[in-house]
Amino acid sequence: MQWVDAVIQGVLLGGMYAQYALGMALMFGVMRIVNIAHGDLVILMALIGISLAAIFGLGPFTLILILVPLAAMIGWVLQTVVLNKVVGDDPLPSLIATFGLSIALQNLMQQIWSADTRSLPGGGIESASFSLGSLYVGVLPVIVLLFAIVLTGGLDGLLRFTRFGRALRAASADTEAASITGVNPRTVYAKATAIAVGILGVAAVFQSLKSTVAPSDGSAQLIYAFEAVIIGGMGSIWGAFLGSMVLGISQAVGFRADPGWGILAGHIVFLIVLATRPEGLISKR
Repeated sequence: MQWVDAVIQGVLLGGMYAQYALGMALMFGVMRIVNIAHGDLVILMALIGISLAAIFGLGPFTLILILVPLAAMIGWVLQTVVLNKVVGDDPLPSLIATFGLSIALQNLMQQIWSADTRSLPGGGIESASFSLGSLYVGVLPVIVLLFAIVLTGGLDGLLRFTRFGRALRAASADTEAASITGVNPRTVYAKATAIAVGILGVAAVFQSLKSTVAPSDGSAQLIYAFEAVIIGGMGSIWGAFLGSMVLGISQAVGFRADPGWGILAGHIVFLIVLATRPEGLISKR
């Protein structure tokens, strides 16, 4: 039964990773933009949310309504002002630009909030649980998983069935050909980055409810997002969700086998998938 519990907890943990990975799947998997500041943006939004909650007494779901449009605006500005000037066939310029942004954000957050860890009070939701027979499941992880499923389905539908999605896929496949057909790649990319970073506004609230956050924590979220996208398959939104589940389950099973093996188990599974199926579990081919 303990291994069944480990799998359940891994799926719930994967819901959190999926929220990190969706924005990465859109930027890295579809647009081929390497955003090293991805994790730092999660932490930035989390710290902003914690401060707003402390000042105005806002609840977590009210914060989501505030942070999502704020994060989307930050994403739009980032793409318009910085990334549109370096985006191209070579991913190195965007990697260098966002690496510099990551360092700047970490130093800015440390200046404003110091290096102390903080968390968002949830009014008891963060510790509530219910029983499934002899197993106990947290209410917050279930909510996180449900949000992840809705966000994944919504983003996948947006890319598949809307004019914006077709324009984005065309621009990422061939910028010049898309421009000839009337698509403005810069505008489409700015909207896509706004969506990708906007999703991080949701992830930020749940991350700060689930655990403490500090200005230097962004690298962990970045690694998990990259691993989930690569495990699932580049360019696949549901692949990123599946990769998040695989990563979460492998870590939970690793923790159950030995407390020191949890994070390492996830990295090992990532390396195995990368070595045996580099196109990911859900291949575009």
